[in-house]
Amino acid sequence: MILPELFHDWFARQGWQPHPHQLALLAAQGDSLLIAPTGGGKTLAGFLPSLVELAPVAGSDGYLENRESRKGLHTLYVSPLKALTADIARNLGRPVAELGLGIRVEDRTGDTGQTQRRRQRVDPPEILLTTPESLALMLSYPEAPAIFGGLRRVVLDELHALAESKRGDQLMLGLARLRALSPGLRVTGLSATVEDPQALAGFMAGAGPVEIVEADPGPDPDIAMLPTARPAPWSGGGGHYAVPEVLAAVKSARTTIIFINTRAQAELFFQALWAANDENLPIGLHHGSLAREQRARVEAAMAAGELRAVVATGSLDLGIDWGAVDLVIQVGAPKNVKRLVQRIGRANHRYNAPSKARIVPANRFEQIECVAALEAVRAHDLDGEPRGPGPLDVLCQHMLLTACAAPFDADALYAEVVTAGPYRGLARVDFDACLDFAATGGYALRAYDRWQRLMLRGGLWQLRDPRAAKLLRMNVGTIVEAEMLKVRLRGRGGAPLGEVEEAFAAGLTPGDSFLIGGRVVRMDALREMVVEVTPDPSRQPNIAVYSGVKLAMSTQLAHRVLALIGDPAHHAALPPDTRDWLGLQAEVSRLPEPGLLLSESFPHAGLWHFALYGFAGRNALQTLGLLLTREMEQEGLGPLGFISTDYALLVWSLDKVADPAPLLDAERLRAGLGDWLGENAVMKRTFRNVAIVAGLIQRNMPGLRKSGRQATFSSDILYDTLRKYDPDHLMLRVTAQEAGRGLVDFGRIEEMLARSPRREHRLLDRVSPLAAPLLLEMGRVPIRGEGRERLARIEAEALMREAGLEGIG
Repeated sequence: MILPELFHDWFARQGWQPHPHQLALLAAQGDSLLIAPTGGGKTLAGFLPSLVELAPVAGSDGYLENRESRKGLHTLYVSPLKALTADIARNLGRPVAELGLGIRVEDRTGDTGQTQRRRQRVDPPEILLTTPESLALMLSYPEAPAIFGGLRRVVLDELHALAESKRGDQLMLGLARLRALSPGLRVTGLSATVEDPQALAGFMAGAGPVEIVEADPGPDPDIAMLPTARPAPWSGGGGHYAVPEVLAAVKSARTTIIFINTRAQAELFFQALWAANDENLPIGLHHGSLAREQRARVEAAMAAGELRAVVATGSLDLGIDWGAVDLVIQVGAPKNVKRLVQRIGRANHRYNAPSKARIVPANRFEQIECVAALEAVRAHDLDGEPRGPGPLDVLCQHMLLTACAAPFDADALYAEVVTAGPYRGLARVDFDACLDFAATGGYALRAYDRWQRLMLRGGLWQLRDPRAAKLLRMNVGTIVEAEMLKVRLRGRGGAPLGEVEEAFAAGLTPGDSFLIGGRVVRMDALREMVVEVTPDPSRQPNIAVYSGVKLAMSTQLAHRVLALIGDPAHHAALPPDTRDWLGLQAEVSRLPEPGLLLSESFPHAGLWHFALYGFAGRNALQTLGLLLTREMEQEGLGPLGFISTDYALLVWSLDKVADPAPLLDAERLRAGLGDWLGENAVMKRTFRNVAIVAGLIQRNMPGLRKSGRQATFSSDILYDTLRKYDPDHLMLRVTAQEAGRGLVDFGRIEEMLARSPRREHRLLDRVSPLAAPLLLEMGRVPIRGEGRERLARIEAEALMREAGLEGIG
């Protein structure tokens, strides 16, 4: 495809030259994957073939429009964020208007009004911008063949982010359906941060190959630690010690994005910034639990250059184009090199300008992690975990939604599904198990009408009751979050402020205060799943607890941290106080290093403590803590509790661990894992999520929505029933796979043991320097067992001795 003169003229008027990768993408003959840096024009590159095809055609009397040839939906754009679709709509409107293309560009997300949605089903625009969930919903309507039958191109933005979750699996199943509805469809994937382009290309591939186009990466970023007058504290995650320096950096820049890993910490840091903001600089707050209206106001203010800074979580990670942003500050360790690179790219959103970023570690361990992450960025060493096969709960939902659109042939659907990248290796037996579940609920549930959803008639599978389509569509999606309650100002028409978790709201009584959207509010009432509040800035707030609070450090970054700690010659890269801390550790005990699994036992506060420096990530070490304390209980050591971080595990007990080797035997731990998981709340929580995605449990019902407690109660009953009567049920199989891969992360425990053939246990007379921060960490897990009972007896006997009652009883 050749770039028409019309476009050359437009580029010239902008003072631009088309990037080589934009022209390469224009010339691609089939599906393609573009790897380009932030600001490298990758979004325009993705749309350029569509704009050229939709442009007026040249005739003898000049440019003539041929509307008949481009009637209907031509290009579908899919992104992971609704905010990103709004940004693309705004930025795409400019070339469409200036080139005089006369085409419609519309979005279709959860925020789109019902009237526009209905119209789009019969009169779609030429370019439609949407999300994976909205695409799945559109494909579930009988009109899907008419809507997508003439589709020519699909653009998948920020593909790396989609590929990391079930949303990507759902999207690839939708893409397989689109390819079946519109043969000859061309797909373009866009991404800025990819550790394995070939794997990502395979993820998005259909039947044919994917051409990978890699752009010039541009200049390396200007990235460093933010110097602070006060040293980082021993523990904690807030970074409040650096507020003066962060505010000074904001003053020296035009516009700054301050990224923080969690929503609760973002609220707290925003409040701390405002307390120190003597010059009243305009600073906003943006995270996923704020009201849509408030997020939209912040996004519009940023686009207009009206804010000097915005405190944000991952809600602003991806490619929103705010050219005025010239500084990014990451507060807290990024936990993932790709995440850090993505966030850095928000600054100087231009192809030939280096992004400027500063990092503020929240504590001493994070100082080491941040130095390791900086070195990884400079070495262009991105992290990433290998993807497993496409999850079966997502496939079950896809089957039910496919039946909503029209009856389907099982053989044809199987042939279609295995063209999707994640499902290329799907065995027919697993496909049939999903179909049986979608049709009957499985062996133990087939006697119940509510799970009899599909029936076979004339060789085709169809909905048993067509009215079920509405319920299935109401529960589209793969994101299962904690139940959130709306927060509104009290009074008729009270303005929405955002959301809080149901569990947090349940603990509030009228008069309690909490922080949301940077404001202190007082709870007045809870009515119809809405928390009504009144502003009360004079109060000391409680803090809303949001879901997804703690991110786990990636395996690759953990390896870098361990290598840095274990090499004293490398410590010169660390701040002086951290160097001294590690030096003292080497004197008192020894330093962890690659190939060595270091552990320590020491007395503290009347108890024995066991520290294990595993560097395996928070989820894995928390699981190890649960398994290890079970083994300690069996050995009679009286474990009382534990705390885990990304770096280490600390267990306290009545008796010391003299030899940890038997406790850390991989086979023994794996056997204990199976016993522990059966009754554990982790499995029940995982089952609940799987059951919601697969359609076994519906959260949304016509006219009402199940609360989180109701959904949990329903899923717990189903879990116990299936374990008893149908232990091989598909949902239990999927649950075990999910728990082992995600929440439990046992694979990383095995990786930790395998990469550490040398073991060393130190018996110390006091707390070691590396263990000291662990004693200050929050999130302790108590162990209810024989040790707790022994401790109670010891304390009771001590009290009786003090009272002179020893021997009386």
